[in-house]
Amino acid sequence: MARLIRRSPIRGNILKSLREEEWLQDEECLTDIEYLECVHDILKNEEFQSMKQFVQHGCTTTLTHCLHVSYYSYKVCKRFDLDYCSAARGGLLHDLYLYDWHTHAKETGEHFHGFTHPAKALKNASHIFELNGTERDIILRHMWPLTIIPPKTWEGMVVMFADKHCGLVETVHRFGDRKVAAAV
Repeated sequence: MARLIRRSPIRGNILKSLREEEWLQDEECLTDIEYLECVHDILKNEEFQSMKQFVQHGCTTTLTHCLHVSYYSYKVCKRFDLDYCSAARGGLLHDLYLYDWHTHAKETGEHFHGFTHPAKALKNASHIFELNGTERDIILRHMWPLTIIPPKTWEGMVVMFADKHCGLVETVHRFGDRKVAAAV
């Protein structure tokens, strides 16, 4: 996929339009062309961008959380010669459940968000994007060990650990302890 974009005359337009997105300002991933080539279609999608209205951990939006998980996973997978594009895409889509999990149980009576949101995210992602097997595995299994079945792929394991790491850092930032957050 990245090869097709690299040869495409619209490459410059894609990067320019992504740099104009307010929610992407000051994000390190904006300087990584290869990362952006893997995920540009997701980043430009309105349903994906709707995650900026939901808070994930502390004061971090679900969209920002997914962006961080995605980019960290991309960098680790690239370093270890894994499928970094699938890791980046799966990382962006792993929490595409599209509701505020803080109020969801009260509003719907559905109480086990931690157990159920991976399937909801996979359903939403599958309706919007064409997913490969690795991306499906990443989305469905990222909550292990809570969801019992671990990821089947190394990329899924990387995203699962990146998700835990980002969640911890975001939660610590909530309490304003920057020294502890920086150490994590």
